[in-house]
Amino acid sequence: MRRWLVRLAILGVICVVAGLYLTRPRTFGAEALAGLSADPARGEQVFWAGGCASCHADPKAEGDAQLLLTGGRRLESPFGNFVVPNISPSEQGIGGWTALDLANAMHYGTSPDGHHYFPAFPYGSYVKATLQDIVDLKALLDTLPASERASEPHEVGFPFNIRASLGGWKLLFYSDALLVSGDLTAEETRGRYLAEALGHCGECHTPRNPLGGWNRAKWLGGAPNPAGKGTIPNITPAKLTWSTEEIVEYLTSGFTPEFDSAGGHMAYVVENMSKLPESDRAAIAAYLKKVPSVE
Repeated sequence: MRRWLVRLAILGVICVVAGLYLTRPRTFGAEALAGLSADPARGEQVFWAGGCASCHADPKAEGDAQLLLTGGRRLESPFGNFVVPNISPSEQGIGGWTALDLANAMHYGTSPDGHHYFPAFPYGSYVKATLQDIVDLKALLDTLPASERASEPHEVGFPFNIRASLGGWKLLFYSDALLVSGDLTAEETRGRYLAEALGHCGECHTPRNPLGGWNRAKWLGGAPNPAGKGTIPNITPAKLTWSTEEIVEYLTSGFTPEFDSAGGHMAYVVENMSKLPESDRAAIAAYLKKVPSVE
């Protein structure tokens, strides 16, 4: 009996060590960004495509005030409220971050001090962003106005506030797999990148399981509003029957073919998309036509 207890204890230790290793916060090596030059002009397009101001600026901000990324917005969810942080180039924000720090955050959901980020920060989508785009984005962020407003703690209770458990969440649900594959044109491929990576459309439009992981079989098939009020629509061809031209118009002006207009958070998305080249909005429309229908 004693021998079996010793064996079980050793097996338990091995399992714990293996679990800690598999769920550890991951980062890039120091050489990951070697040879990449930063261009803030390109970074501005990444900024708008990624919707940075939609979450990190004051909800009432207009014009240049949208570039003050002071944070503070509360994102409601079944797991608690996540408070958006200050990401301006200040001591309270990410002024001390390197481009590699930003790459680790966006690709791996890992903070500069080596902790897991909650997936309310959409690294599950940003993992598909190119390192060049991230380097350019950091160059742009460094030029924006600074805010000394301190980031607030998240309002998340036990057990969801245990950050170490997020390594297990990542092990189960984190993936850089493309959601729409097959023979895509260059335009459709660009649209996939904008929608699946930078635009992180699936974060809102795809249903999730009880642990918050995507139901990938119903990609963009609509989902309950995480704030508990209403639903977010199905934007697969089964429900989004607009022409590509009508989708482009909606992403440009916010007006639907039925003479309605974008509301809620989608109004911010339209404002961001309207700042991209029309070819990018057309690429997103072409991609949405290729998404498998979800009835």
